[in-house]
Amino acid sequence: MSESVSLPALGESVTEGTVTRWLKKVGDRVEVDEPLLEVSTDKVDTEIPSPVAGVIEAILVAEDETVEVGTALVTIGDGASAGAPPVSAPTVAAEPHIEPPLAPPAPPVGSSPFASYPAPTTLPESSLAPPPPPSAPAPSYMPAEAGTPAPQPTVQTAAPTPEEVTAPIPAEVPSTDAAAPDESPTSQPPAPASFIDLAPNAETSPVAEAAANDDASVSAAGPASDVATAAPDADSSNAGYVTPLVRKLAHERGVDLAGVTGTGVGGRIRKQDVLAATDPSIPNSSSISAAALLPTSPLRGTTVAMSRLRRVIADRAVASLQASAQLTSVVEVDVTRVAVLRAQVKERFAAQTGVKLSFLPFFALAAAEALRVYPIINASIDGDSIVYPPTENMSIAVDTERGLLTPVIRECADLSIAEFATQIADLAARTRANKLLPDELAGGTFTLTNTGSRGALFDTPIVFLPQSAILGTGIVAKRAVVVTDVTGDAIAIRSMVFLALSYDHRIVDGADAARFLVTVKDRLEAGEFEGNLGL
Repeated sequence: MSESVSLPALGESVTEGTVTRWLKKVGDRVEVDEPLLEVSTDKVDTEIPSPVAGVIEAILVAEDETVEVGTALVTIGDGASAGAPPVSAPTVAAEPHIEPPLAPPAPPVGSSPFASYPAPTTLPESSLAPPPPPSAPAPSYMPAEAGTPAPQPTVQTAAPTPEEVTAPIPAEVPSTDAAAPDESPTSQPPAPASFIDLAPNAETSPVAEAAANDDASVSAAGPASDVATAAPDADSSNAGYVTPLVRKLAHERGVDLAGVTGTGVGGRIRKQDVLAATDPSIPNSSSISAAALLPTSPLRGTTVAMSRLRRVIADRAVASLQASAQLTSVVEVDVTRVAVLRAQVKERFAAQTGVKLSFLPFFALAAAEALRVYPIINASIDGDSIVYPPTENMSIAVDTERGLLTPVIRECADLSIAEFATQIADLAARTRANKLLPDELAGGTFTLTNTGSRGALFDTPIVFLPQSAILGTGIVAKRAVVVTDVTGDAIAIRSMVFLALSYDHRIVDGADAARFLVTVKDRLEAGEFEGNLGL
């Protein structure tokens, strides 16, 4: 019974691929997970493994041919029909040898190192006809082209091509991997769709996630996306390997690749570079970095006195570090389920509450619930005593032009996501407008600071006495991570964030901090906040 192997999905945005090389030929036997061919897309070059064991009966797509995802590539069966040429296959790997009509007569045996050419490769090895030098091996797994002798299993070396007869043999054959150091072929199958489907459709870049994470900790200076990272300068001569898909696109659009500057790793020309060369409205990395000129601050070269608020913050920070024993523990959290829920309800949430739904209310609610389970994180020191407050009063760090202020959300353990979001937005706005009441800055028992709103991966925040802990949330960014299900390990795109808890080691042990962080992590990764939205 025969079975067709199709081009698998190679990423969420990849719709087609180009067959760059067949690693097997008709008649070859393959095992499960044994590489069949190499495929190139605009994002990755990879090997396609065989999902079944059997004999290759037909190759359905030729080398350098571009096909869509789901197209049948090869037929594998028990070998009963191996060698029968398929209608759509332009080459047949198992044709019988046909002597080229214009081929020169074979030289006498022993007259040259290539005396066996063009004799059939089924001749036995002879001591008078040594194999080609090891520096230029002819791979035995390449498919035979029409009109050339097909390698037989009994021969250890393959006959050279006419070009090899006339051309000098290089002392060293360069590896194709060296031309594209940023692309590593792998035989691992793509991640199951069940993992990828959980990733949200919007805000796919770290900068976009930072914008989505915009909240009380963001200053009025502007969004993090105002700063663009400059792409490496690369001459077109450094472009190196160009994928067949990019070469085909350039040919269709009449683009001379020699005049295109690649913006990929090592100067490699990408699909976006070819599109930008034909349509100036499509930006590439070079145009973005060239347009994003950073302004020079007027404070450059000046000396100014510290404000009263800055002096207070400085004195408190130094006093807290000198009077307490502080350290930080960090966990990484998969917030994909939270991201999916947020994407589903954010429009309805904004319509009903009047505020934008960021990730911060989810972090605040999970932390408030964990504080009730581990009150030592919410405690403080009074002389030789440990004071456990009866409520959880969460200070929220707000970055203003005057400095960092921490207004307090009181009795927060029972608040909903909507109540957290509303209070955070209100406190942040009044803090920046200098309209807070004095008691709104006092009485906090625990602090939450969102440094990820400015693009930071994570930091080690300082605990301000008399509190004993502060939780810092990093940027929510999509990354490729290893996930596990009933089928085993796979690589999937997930929304990830780092949570960093700084604490006073005089009363909070590392185990206490770890238990608190893991509780918050488990709550967020479960993503079951539908009943806590408060809508």
